[in-house]
Parts: sequence; structure tokens; C-alpha cells
Amino acid sequence: MKQIHWICCPNCGSKTRDSKTRDRLREDTILINYPIYCPKCKQETLINARNLQITVIKEPDA
Repeated sequence: MKQIHWICCPNCGSKTRDSKTRDRLREDTILINYPIYCPKCKQETLINARNLQITVIKEPDA
């Protein structure tokens, strides 16, 4: 069975969610430029994910 992990907010560490479900990762999931929203700190962050490793994408200021 594949491992499943919750995507946690890189700012506060709480579980994130999209509009209707909470976000989870399987070990074979690959995400590129995926927006996550944290209802606790009310921030949206772009991430990349591969092999259960999450990388935060820093956007340059306009």
C-alpha cells in the first residue's frame, strides 16, 4: 500500500485544504506549481511535490 501524507502549511504547520477536500499526497504523486490554501493563517502558497518532498516556490515581487 502506498503511503499517504497530509499537505501541511509551510507557514504555520496546520493541515491545508482546497474548496471541498483536504489535500493529501501519495508517494507516487507529482505536483508542479500547485496552490495550497491554509484556513488558519489565511495564506496561499505555491508548492512543488515529488516523492513526498514538498518545496515552496518563492514568487518574485512585481
